[in-house]
Amino acid sequence: MTSKSRNLLMPFQVSAAALVLATGLGGSASADDAEARHLLKAMSDYLAAQKAISFGYDTNLEVVTKDDQKLLLASSGAVDLARPDKFRGSRHGGFANVEMVFDGRTLTLLGKDANQYTQVDVPGTLDHLVNELRDKYQRPIPGADLLLSNVYDELMRDVTDVKDLGSGVIGGTECDHLAFRTQEVDWQIWIAQGEHPYPCRYVISSKSVDQAPQYSIQITDWKTGDEVAPDDFAFKAPAGAKKIDLKELADIDELPAHLSPGGSK
Repeated sequence: MTSKSRNLLMPFQVSAAALVLATGLGGSASADDAEARHLLKAMSDYLAAQKAISFGYDTNLEVVTKDDQKLLLASSGAVDLARPDKFRGSRHGGFANVEMVFDGRTLTLLGKDANQYTQVDVPGTLDHLVNELRDKYQRPIPGADLLLSNVYDELMRDVTDVKDLGSGVIGGTECDHLAFRTQEVDWQIWIAQGEHPYPCRYVISSKSVDQAPQYSIQITDWKTGDEVAPDDFAFKAPAGAKKIDLKELADIDELPAHLSPGGSK
């Protein structure tokens, strides 16, 4: 078959696959709904029971420009946490190289490239930290929903539709693939099968934005308990690092200023 003929067949193949998917999933399936909820609850209970967690991650953030071009921004990082109130996370992408450390009382944000850091008092649990970062400081932790003590209640809030899509394989790990809808977003999650039902991939699609851009996080090198290397979660400033005010700390977001709303692009 020539390249041209393959290209001519491609729209039909995609349309046919979409038709099969639509007819197979269009109806209400209470058994699948119940199983999907059960699998998500099992993941939530498993995560809450882990006192120490460590993992790496890769993220993709889609951006739609003013002239309707969709761009994909990629970054990677790592997370270590100890419940109820310790956290260390890093993110390195094309526009930011950041470390975040929380010792149960003080949150430190370090911009590694500029060698500048800021500190704020946020005493409390990890749940409190996640909420404060999102609501007060507008600096959410990647995949923060998955770090809370009750993931199920947080994720299922406002859900209007649930689907169990069967199995999928993420990074060589067989997973249960679930899809959920709310009025504002669609989201999917792939949960590792077996005794350790951790999240392997989490994808959120914004329905209120043109072209429904997605944010996805894929988990790698998952470890819990004794597998996690000890960490005192104390911040140690690099040599020559300068302490500055929070509002002065630049270039720590996945979305660069020139692509954010009101930016030059």
